[in-house]
Amino acid sequence: MFVTEMPSRSHDLMSRDDTALLVVDVQDRLLRVIPHHELLVWNIRRLIDGAKLLGLPTTATEQYPQGLGKTVAVLAERLGEIPAKVMFSCRECTDLFGDFAERGRQKVLVVGVETHVCVQQTVLDLLSEGFRVYVAVDAVGSRHELDYRIAIQRMESAGATLTTTEAALFEWCEVAGTSEFKQISLLVREEPPVPVPS
Repeated sequence: MFVTEMPSRSHDLMSRDDTALLVVDVQDRLLRVIPHHELLVWNIRRLIDGAKLLGLPTTATEQYPQGLGKTVAVLAERLGEIPAKVMFSCRECTDLFGDFAERGRQKVLVVGVETHVCVQQTVLDLLSEGFRVYVAVDAVGSRHELDYRIAIQRMESAGATLTTTEAALFEWCEVAGTSEFKQISLLVREEPPVPVPS
């Protein structure tokens, strides 16, 4: 049997048309205690740049900025207005969830800190609202490795899909040979600011 037309793209893949990027609480005072935070910020910045290039909506939150400081400057300058919250989950910022749905964004890639607190609670709440949720494991972080690992396992067991920064960028782009692909390739080929831990 011969296939005469291209099969449909998998519903498990993110695309520029159905996905939003959510950046959770990447704030100065939180980052100071996160191992490899330079790599974390670098990966999130590349995702923000890729999302902007490909037209994906990007939003962010700040956890109690009076105490934890503002979003780190290299990210803040790429983001619009960033709502503050005191609840750990981003569901406190109810407009975010509504905005995703109104814009037809049924998939959300979540990045930020801390993995086991604000990221995890947000991911679980998004799942409960019917979104397909993706977590870039190299763009989330916690102070302690055990908290990070268990949170990743718990989110995956609840239905979140694990991915990486590079995989997400190419997934959003979908095809090679375009000017957008060339720009995404430049983001992927950037040298990390510090050595990547093995």
